Amino acid sequence: MALSAEESGRLTGLLDGHAERITQRWAELLAASLRGRLSQAELRRQVQELHRAVIEAARGGGGFDLESESAGELRAVLAELSRGRARQGFTATETAISVYALKDVLLELLEADAADTALRDYVAFSALVDQMGLFTFESFVRTRESLIADQAEQLLELSTPVVKIWEGVVAVPLVGTLDSARAQVVMERLLQTLVDTGSPYAIIDITGVPAVDTQVAQHILKTVVAARLMGADCIISGIRPQIAQTIVALGIEFGDIATKASLADALRHVLRLTGVETARRQPRRES
Repeated sequence: MALSAEESGRLTGLLDGHAERITQRWAELLAASLRGRLSQAELRRQVQELHRAVIEAARGGGGFDLESESAGELRAVLAELSRGRARQGFTATETAISVYALKDVLLELLEADAADTALRDYVAFSALVDQMGLFTFESFVRTRESLIADQAEQLLELSTPVVKIWEGVVAVPLVGTLDSARAQVVMERLLQTLVDTGSPYAIIDITGVPAVDTQVAQHILKTVVAARLMGADCIISGIRPQIAQTIVALGIEFGDIATKASLADALRHVLRLTGVETARRQPRRES
């Protein structure tokens, strides 16, 4: 909704003529709503930036429209405020209140100046509508966050399959970055599969892991130790030349854990341990 040039002029006069009073009261209202989670100095700085940006946008000429070119700085200030609030852990409602609190300040000014009753009522009614809108918005955001969390968990499970490839042998082909959350899922799924299948051997294939650093190596080692506590031996495959050089450079020790260059080598190693003969193809002789 845009303001006409006449409405923008009155808004500019109100904001500019009571600048100190508005910014001080605005910061006080925010401090109360945020319950001291931001310092008074920080709130006052943010309020002053918003106050200045609103005035500049209203002075742009031809009315006040948030989508107009003259409101570019105001949009930038609002975007930066939103990003900062999100990083600091504030809710969507607490972020929106940082803007909506200006209406409370303006209502106090109108009441003090004995302005038109209809205008005061409109501002009060619009504040009530804002509260209802914020409630629905907050409910929407919570539901979306819950859906995203569920989908992220499902993606983690899909990206860490544990496959039974032979009697007594399971494999975990890892693809992509291995962070703490995913490493926990890998460990849980591997241990559960070992229990379900009674497999004594597990292959952890890291061919699809782009890089192995100290953190990734620690996650892999913890998974191997957990599997050993369940009575299963682990073989790590997919140790490419670049990864081998990185492991040596970082001084990472895998101890007595068997490592192989490829999944095929790991399979042959496990099958030998289980007593299964692996026949290699020989070239056919000419008769």
